Amino acid sequence: MTKTAAPRDIVGKTLIELGREYPELVVLDADVGSSTRSAEFAAAFPSRFFQMGIAEANMAGVAAGLAASGKIPVMVGFAVFVTAKAFEQVRQSVAWANLNVKIIGSHAGLTVGLDGASHQAVEDVAIMRSLPNMCVLDPADAAETESAIRAAVVHRGPVYVRVGRLKSPVIYETPPRLTPGKAVVLREGKDATIIACGIMVARALEAASLLDGDGISVGVVDMASVKPLDGDCVVDCAGRTGAIVTAENASIVGGLGSAVAEVLAEKVPVPMERIGIPDVFGTSSDPERLMERYGMTAEHVRSAVTRVMARKRAQRGRDNG
Repeated sequence: MTKTAAPRDIVGKTLIELGREYPELVVLDADVGSSTRSAEFAAAFPSRFFQMGIAEANMAGVAAGLAASGKIPVMVGFAVFVTAKAFEQVRQSVAWANLNVKIIGSHAGLTVGLDGASHQAVEDVAIMRSLPNMCVLDPADAAETESAIRAAVVHRGPVYVRVGRLKSPVIYETPPRLTPGKAVVLREGKDATIIACGIMVARALEAASLLDGDGISVGVVDMASVKPLDGDCVVDCAGRTGAIVTAENASIVGGLGSAVAEVLAEKVPVPMERIGIPDVFGTSSDPERLMERYGMTAEHVRSAVTRVMARKRAQRGRDNG
């Protein structure tokens, strides 16, 4: 049976550990501490926890002021609200000033499920990736979420960490080393490469195993650092396998797929497919049903690899003709 763990459940524990290491670390919450687990930090360090209420834009402004005063503020809230609702303040007060603010967006992508489109952050990666100075991390599982939060606190400048709500398969038994701008190659392949982030890494690995049965050798890359992107890894994978599939629990418009496509278009054009939420808002349903609806299961990733390999063969046929 596949081991699972909820990425959000690691947030409070990690913040407490970091709070002990960094006396200047403070946490701000948007009245969702029990859901995001930031309430655990509040219990451990009540004088360093600020309950801002349902006012994410104001929270961003306060966090900017705390950072300017030498603190390491960590904003915690639902991903859809700390990005879209607070965008102007994050842009003007945090990113433009390049202040040392960390933003944890919980309940990201389709993992919020039944709460529907109003609470499903499908465009948050594109929003945050568009901001100069902003680092964007989308860890694969609970252990890598711990690594991402640690990397965010160590990193000098604004960081957005995306966190899922539900239990997801364990990829890493212990927290891996996560460095902004560096990918992790989980599996080598020679026919195609799946570059994934967040909860889609597990589905990418499952698809690769299914493709083994089809006689297709597929590499899998954990691109937790969506920005800065490991462009060298993308170029290397494209050069070795000649076909790329991206997979993300976010809109394919402006997200990981767009970032990878930009690198490929400029440096090594190869056939590519993007798996993720198409150019639509989400809807209310069970998360697994939503994954099926939007073509984001392991079987969909497997089919995308098959399609992109067919295009690779056709392209090589034309080049040889």
